[in-house]
Amino acid sequence: MLIPFHVVRVRLRIISLLLLVALGFPQLATSRETALSLTIQASTTKSTLLSIHFPTPQQGWAVGAGGTILKTGDSGKSWKRVASGTTALLTSVFFADSSHGWVTGAGGWLGRTINGGESWSQQAIDTQQPLYAVSFPSPNVGWAVGGGGTIYHTTDGGQHWREQISGTTAALYTAHFLDEQKGTIVGALGTILSTSDGGATWTAQGTQSAVTLFDVFFTDATTGWAVGNAGALFQTMDGGATWVDQTLPCGRTCTKLTDLLKVRFTSRQEGWIVGERGTLYRTTDAGLTWSEGKSIAPASLFGLSFPDAERGWASGENGTIVHLQLNR
Repeated sequence: MLIPFHVVRVRLRIISLLLLVALGFPQLATSRETALSLTIQASTTKSTLLSIHFPTPQQGWAVGAGGTILKTGDSGKSWKRVASGTTALLTSVFFADSSHGWVTGAGGWLGRTINGGESWSQQAIDTQQPLYAVSFPSPNVGWAVGGGGTIYHTTDGGQHWREQISGTTAALYTAHFLDEQKGTIVGALGTILSTSDGGATWTAQGTQSAVTLFDVFFTDATTGWAVGNAGALFQTMDGGATWVDQTLPCGRTCTKLTDLLKVRFTSRQEGWIVGERGTLYRTTDAGLTWSEGKSIAPASLFGLSFPDAERGWASGENGTIVHLQLNR
């Protein structure tokens, strides 16, 4: 008996979808997601805010152009500017706890606070390369990375910094450490560096791509994500030994691939990506599907921080700060 053509077409469609799921390709999807509330907060500045960090749901800091450092103690309902002592472009802020924090910037600028960001002091570091990111898995042990393959390491809370050999001259844009031994750094030209000995040695990992990678985040010792320009999205499930290209296709309203600038996961299943033109992506199934990118702000978003699974903040151009609240 001949099978009607429309039945054949439906069966082929089902088979194709099953193959996509089996192969693990990410898809744009409209899923049953928990309701998300978005609030634009008044930052009191028009400076571009390149980084934001909330170690707790109440305490947060944002940094950016012109030496801008902003602080909140009430979940962003109000923000106040704190003197940084510099007019340099500030690129990254990180707090190991509510008192100890660090900020990186242009020209090798590195600042430290031990009083919750009320005051900042510049730390001596022997480089003029721009520093793009700082990461401290504990209050004493941390890394700063930057231009020209720069990696600096401290074991005394930043009182002294020692350069580590990266083996590359590519700009390094961010670092993520799970603990004091295991960390990953990403940067230009598809660069991914990994260490399991506290940076004594750094090993290059391959993506088979020359895209610029802006951020990396691991949910555990084996599973990690890296994002970059032109929609670049890579995933590893073996601790970085291999990275699989999971770049998302353009959605219905997409005219060109969006630069993806920051990625964060609040659990093994739930993850977030922000990027240019205020774009937000979300997954609730460990990256198997991603919500179609939508603009949540009239500006590119560079910073993203989640102190817990229900609340997050993003920062970007023109002093933009967006509060994300999940209504579970």
